[in-house]
Amino acid sequence: MSNNFFTYEKFAQVGRARAGVFRTPHGDIPTPVFAPVGTAATVKGVPPRDLKELGATLVLSNTYHLYLRPGDELIACMGGLHQFMGWAGPLLTDSGGFQVFSLQDLRKVDDDGVTFRSHLDGSTHRFTPEKVMSIEENLGADIAMVLDECAPPTQREYNEQALRRTHLWAERCQKAHTRSDQALFGIVQGGVFPDLREQSARFLIDLDFPGYAVGGLAVGETKEQMHTVLDLTDQLLPENKPRYLMGVGTAEDFFEAVSRGIDIFDCVLPTRLARHGAAFTHSGRMNLRNLSLSEDKRPIEEGCPCYACQHFTRGYIRHLMVSKEILGLYLASIHNLHFLLDTMRQIRESIFAGTFEALKAEMLALLKLKSEK
Repeated sequence: MSNNFFTYEKFAQVGRARAGVFRTPHGDIPTPVFAPVGTAATVKGVPPRDLKELGATLVLSNTYHLYLRPGDELIACMGGLHQFMGWAGPLLTDSGGFQVFSLQDLRKVDDDGVTFRSHLDGSTHRFTPEKVMSIEENLGADIAMVLDECAPPTQREYNEQALRRTHLWAERCQKAHTRSDQALFGIVQGGVFPDLREQSARFLIDLDFPGYAVGGLAVGETKEQMHTVLDLTDQLLPENKPRYLMGVGTAEDFFEAVSRGIDIFDCVLPTRLARHGAAFTHSGRMNLRNLSLSEDKRPIEEGCPCYACQHFTRGYIRHLMVSKEILGLYLASIHNLHFLLDTMRQIRESIFAGTFEALKAEMLALLKLKSEK
């Protein structure tokens, strides 16, 4: 593997907002970047061809789900995750930790790992740091995440225990990880507690990962608490490594987090909202099942260049939605993915142009205005 891979280079900066590139074996990732989520080796209903046309440069898949079905060893036999799902660009796999810890009554945690029951059939499984590294190496994504424990953000005692495990597991993951063509990222935890976040960041920096994630946010804390944590981690994390805010994906959060030094985002929101009949617009979310749209000849959003808006009316898409036609979910997904990917494109371009603060002010004012309606 070339030494040029897994290096981060910053090209422009406005305040703490950074524009750069993270290099991987399957291509460069221009940052800041939004990664659509392909939980089960597919961004629901959207072919890789369309993701490429939409401008996606990074896709996330889920270790927990792929381990259970179809199995990481099967995927390895099929040539790895890139070949299996037909996506030639960079891939990121999470560790499955968040999914396991969200099982609540279906899992038991100890210092060695976590035992859990499958949500599919109730069968018992065990994740250890070593097991998760084996799974992620079988999947073969460009970026893999360490196994961590995601604690409720405001529970101090739980976060102290979880942080100790997270750090032990990070060391074990690093020792067990052997693929030189895969970057292993550490995950900063610690809930909303600044001293724990600082402790976590400093511990993980000493392990010298090629990138760092900020985990345990967007899971119940306030926006102000999230921003406080990001302000702190921005000051602590290395300038020459990418920073990844896990599971966050709204336009408002993009602006706030990019302005606090974050480079990478992922979220299921665009396709999940589409499956519930909702579309992002600059005037707020639109309910595509609304009766008032039945004779509306306009696109979802006027001026939008996405395939859905260029070819179909609100009235037609509403018809598809209420008729439970799959095409309706596809068109809404295409539009929502375009909305977020294009927002991130504008953010990146504004950092190069030196106009990020003006764009942020304009967009946040619009978002505030629509939320007050």
